[in-house]
Amino acid sequence: MSSYVTQTRAQVLAGEIEKQILDREFKPGELIGTIDALKARTGFARSTVAEAIRILTDRGLAEIRPGRSGGLYATASGPVVRIRHTLLAVTDAPASVAEAVAVREALEVLIDVDAAQHRTPADIADIKKLLTKLKAAAGKGRTQFLLANWDLHERIALISPNQTGSALYLSMTRFVREHAVAATHDEDPASAAAWLQLRLETHEELVAAIIAGDVSRTKAAIDKHAGLLATD
Repeated sequence: MSSYVTQTRAQVLAGEIEKQILDREFKPGELIGTIDALKARTGFARSTVAEAIRILTDRGLAEIRPGRSGGLYATASGPVVRIRHTLLAVTDAPASVAEAVAVREALEVLIDVDAAQHRTPADIADIKKLLTKLKAAAGKGRTQFLLANWDLHERIALISPNQTGSALYLSMTRFVREHAVAATHDEDPASAAAWLQLRLETHEELVAAIIAGDVSRTKAAIDKHAGLLATD
């Protein structure tokens, strides 16, 4: 049985426009269209177009501008970095972004094992709150999930007593974050809900292992994390 979920018409439309933005058919600041124009162009109902616009704005790919010249405008700029299962639209320096992600991934074991060994009640309270925010972000699209994801990992990194490792990890994460515009997926977009759920479950297990102070469990969670997540 296929694990893919059926796409709504709004998701189909949002996916088509997303591809046009990432392929630079709509450049940053360029008008994509008004609701009425998109309705006429696509043949979809007004409610479908409105939902597609919401999806695109949640992903950070477009913005709504009010006024007489208002409408839906493209916001994503720069090249796209393809890393495993994720497409990350960045402002510039795609090679440097990919390198920063690789360095950050290499430090993941050090950072997370340190967190499991040195977490305090205050640390636990903070990462629980950030995990709750991550769960909420899972329903808002990949870009919002990615931002909440980075918040969680940055807080985990602050637990490590290894100041050099923690500082390098944080600097790599923040470098990617500063250059990122939006995240999408390079597989069938109908799998988005299942993909986000799997990522969420992986992070839930990682946080649970760190809270428990279980190093072996933390390492197992990191292995699963590394296999699935390239831009967290």
